[in-house]
Amino acid sequence: MNTVPTGRFAPSPTGRMHLGNVFAALMSWLSARSKGGRWILRIEDLDPGRSRPEYARQIEEDLLWLGLDWDEGGTDGTGCHGPYVQSLRGDIYARYFDALHARGVVYPCNCTRADIMATQAPHRSDGAVVYAGTCRPAAGARYDTSRLERQHSWRIQVPDSGITVDDMVAGKVTFNLAREMGDTVVRRSDGAWAYQLAVAVDDALMGVTEVVRGCDLLPSAALQTHILRQLDLPVPRYGHLPLLTDSTGRRLSKRDASLAMDALRREFSAGALVGRIAYAAGLRPTPEPVSPRALAVGFDLAALAGKQTIAVI
Repeated sequence: MNTVPTGRFAPSPTGRMHLGNVFAALMSWLSARSKGGRWILRIEDLDPGRSRPEYARQIEEDLLWLGLDWDEGGTDGTGCHGPYVQSLRGDIYARYFDALHARGVVYPCNCTRADIMATQAPHRSDGAVVYAGTCRPAAGARYDTSRLERQHSWRIQVPDSGITVDDMVAGKVTFNLAREMGDTVVRRSDGAWAYQLAVAVDDALMGVTEVVRGCDLLPSAALQTHILRQLDLPVPRYGHLPLLTDSTGRRLSKRDASLAMDALRREFSAGALVGRIAYAAGLRPTPEPVSPRALAVGFDLAALAGKQTIAVI
């Protein structure tokens, strides 16, 4: 079992990084480095229609400009836990999918999105889509192979009970996956591996001990915990960061071109951008420029605990 504190940053190479990505990368890097730990860069390019190698290389260049170096990973695959590009790890995901299949916790699903949306309660206003378990076999039964269509997804069964995540920022949060997500796709109908399975397996096999990322992924921590437990793999600690807003409390949008790295680099030096983020997060008394390495001294992610939002503009 890995005893070296190890964090990771796992961007999708679908475009230029924006301020939210920078915030997550900086906090993850600081958390790992402040413990004398390692930091991994993994490229999550499971969406072939949007992912581009040139975006991945640009992400690397932007990280290095910020002063965020990594010990393993990246497009050149440095390290002993590669490949670090998810599109090259299909054989690994297949092996762990087979393990889930052998345990009888995954099943094929013929439902289309339209089928699933038709089962949603009309009063749900949060936009969450909860799978109703239409194709789930009865308890103790195997699925009926005669009903399989040529293309079908595969779902993992989730429990109708609470899974508690002891989050480094949000505190203890309990999710009932059956009621809040439903059985979740681990392999898509086109054969592509789904995010939840790939991320959970990658974090375990790469020795990641802590996952620091945006608060929108907090529910995924419970699901990934469930997947890892089903595979008898270690579960990392999670830290989900407060939501970034502007000075009026409005959530920052990825569509705001002024928050993309090309615009940020025109407006700020690396130290000035890091210093402004650190000040907004309450890590520094002033927004003066600072390097990530200087900021790592005495850094504690717990300083963000209790904060639901951070105004950065």
